[in-house]
Amino acid sequence: MPNWKFLSNHALVLLCIADDPGVRLRDIAAAVGITERATHRIVDELEEGGYISRERRGRRNHYTLRTNLPLRDPLVQDRKLADLVAMLSGPDGGRSKGDRRTMSPSS
Repeated sequence: MPNWKFLSNHALVLLCIADDPGVRLRDIAAAVGITERATHRIVDELEEGGYISRERRGRRNHYTLRTNLPLRDPLVQDRKLADLVAMLSGPDGGRSKGDRRTMSPSS
């Protein structure tokens, strides 16, 4: 296994949320290979940056992606979050069976 990756942990966390808007932080952490604490920090940063919103539903959080926002990297600042998610989620728009994603282009 190489000691580097093509996608940042922020991008991987976003993809986990895109795949399942009700995903738990511990499940994101396990999927990305980081601690729950690091996952919580990343989710907080993504929310502060406006890329996701969080709503409490019972005992769980439900996340909404704000796909109309531009990516933060200067090389791709003309691209939207929707472009990244679409490119990395596969031809059917999701990496798992069924489309459980919630995305908000106008939020």
